[in-house]
Amino acid sequence: MIELRNEVIPFIQQVSEKNDFFGILAALQPKDDYTYRHNVAVGILSTLLGKWLKLKPEELGMLTIAATLHDIGKIMIPSEILTKAGPLDEEEMALMRKHTTYGYELIRDTVGTNHQQALVALQHHERMDGSGYPFGVLGHRITDFSKIVAVTDIFHAMTSERFYRPAAPLYEVLRQMEDNAFGKLDPYICSVFINKLMQSMLGNDVELTDGRIGKIILILAHDPLRPLVNIEEDFIDLSRHRDLGIVRVIPQ
Repeated sequence: MIELRNEVIPFIQQVSEKNDFFGILAALQPKDDYTYRHNVAVGILSTLLGKWLKLKPEELGMLTIAATLHDIGKIMIPSEILTKAGPLDEEEMALMRKHTTYGYELIRDTVGTNHQQALVALQHHERMDGSGYPFGVLGHRITDFSKIVAVTDIFHAMTSERFYRPAAPLYEVLRQMEDNAFGKLDPYICSVFINKLMQSMLGNDVELTDGRIGKIILILAHDPLRPLVNIEEDFIDLSRHRDLGIVRVIPQ
């Protein structure tokens, strides 16, 4: 915890000050140790989301630590399961899911942490409709910190290259998250994340599903996931062209 507080957390807070969402995201995508990189990424993204949700500074500091440690229980999971190049079987999945309870116990028993942070390790795979794990609790029993980390955890996991699958296209990830916001994810927290993320795209070049590169010039209030894009002399309203979507954002 001393090393985390002195070295890792100040780095995460410094990076999150830049508010360069897609530059940050691009820097967190190299194909190295996903398990390690994912924890740092979720720490950074949760800190940004906490700011967007206007958390108090002391709450934000606690959230940063909780988010960075959310998957700490995976140190108790065999590496051959963490790095398996295919889907886990039923027995392997049951063991993998134990990382939530292992993480809770590790954080709970560590000096310098608090129960709220331990609960994030326990609950970040719980879902609002009770479909999550380890206990399948409903939304009113999930802490706000856990709901925040659930959103950033899903976003980074789905937009990252994994041992067993490629990264999903950005537009597909956001669409799925928006669809899930009224069942599995907290709708308010998820909508703040998506809206702020889309606003941060203004002025960025993006690649569309047909391979063309254009610049986002307007986020549409009625359909924020499908903005107005300028490609040379053309202006393409993605809300009117449902066959097109954004594959990736090109950092400035």
